Amino acid sequence: MKKITISCGGLSFKAELYDTVTTRKMIKAMPFSGSANLWGEEIYFPVSISAELEDDAIEEVEVGTIAYWPPTNAFCIFFGPTPVSTSSKPRGFSAVNICGKIQGDLSGLRSISQGEKIKVDLLVGG
Repeated sequence: MKKITISCGGLSFKAELYDTVTTRKMIKAMPFSGSANLWGEEIYFPVSISAELEDDAIEEVEVGTIAYWPPTNAFCIFFGPTPVSTSSKPRGFSAVNICGKIQGDLSGLRSISQGEKIKVDLLVGG
C-alpha cells in the first residue's frame, strides 16, 4: 500500500492509499497542491487527473476517507458530516471513488481554513 502526506499550514497528516485505478492516476500526478475548499467537514480541491466513476463508488463514507469526485476532478478529505449527511457519517454530494484513509488524529483538519494551500505528496518509502 502506498502512503502519502497531506500538508497544510503547520499541519501534516499521513494516509494510506488503496490500489485502485484512480489512486494509480493520483500517484503519477504527485506531488499536487491546491486551495482548500470547505463543504461541511470535507476539504476538497481540483487536481490535474481525470478518472471515471468506479464500480464501487459510494456517497456515504467513513470519517478519514480520502476520495476523488469525478464531476470536478477533486481530491477530497472527509472528516465529519457534510451538508447532505443523513447521519454522523460524511456524505459526498454524489458518489466518490474511495482512494484511501487518513491515519491517526483527524482533529487538526477542523482548523484548516477556506483557501489555505494544501499539498499532497507520496511518502518516501511509501
